[in-house]
Amino acid sequence: MARVHVVLNQKGGVGKSTLAVNLAAVTADTVGGVAGANPPVVTVSIDPQGSAVWWSERVGDALPFDFVQAHDDIAGLANLRHIPHVTDVWVDTPGWLDLSDGSSGDDPLGDGAAADALRAVLDNADDVIIPIEPEPLAFQPTFNTIEKVVKPRKLPFLVVANNWDPRDGRADLDDTLQFVRNQGWPLANTVIRHYKIHSRASAEGLVVTQYPRNRVAMEAREDFYRLALEHGQLRNGTV
Repeated sequence: MARVHVVLNQKGGVGKSTLAVNLAAVTADTVGGVAGANPPVVTVSIDPQGSAVWWSERVGDALPFDFVQAHDDIAGLANLRHIPHVTDVWVDTPGWLDLSDGSSGDDPLGDGAAADALRAVLDNADDVIIPIEPEPLAFQPTFNTIEKVVKPRKLPFLVVANNWDPRDGRADLDDTLQFVRNQGWPLANTVIRHYKIHSRASAEGLVVTQYPRNRVAMEAREDFYRLALEHGQLRNGTV
């Protein structure tokens, strides 16, 4: 039975697709996945915008995992754990969730196709990765995501500071990390740093395990391998 990992945040533009694709690549590298038939790792996108689709098509036959666009396949999403030959499924979610205020006591995801797809995924999820960019505008959407969607479902989750540019200094990063700690949420020690190679990777048809072997690229790769190691601890209940 496959393990289902969901990358989720109400806020758009926090790097969910980058995390889902690159963590899938690292997982495939770890479990021995290669391009070709019956890969053990699958990335599923329920984002109708399809940015991860374009990325996977650019990588082409060298993609070390399988990729499925499934925002309109509720039946398939309800069976993610039962995909033959698959050990791990990484799910990329939409860039914006129109959460209700929850005052009626109903599911805050509301109605509609996007809400139905996300519910199907979360009903089968084993854990959730929640990226937060180091800026105050990310605080409330992250709070909504965790307190209204993830915690009521009692899903294990890990918050990760994503896309921090060291050239900007540590002030915003430290404020963001402190905000997460103040909520009592589990926080990854790994911070995913901003590198131009990450933003260029989709256009160049690369995933993180395929970066060139130079100093900067190796540093960029290291962040994702470290995060994958921490995520493994989450799965084992040690985070």
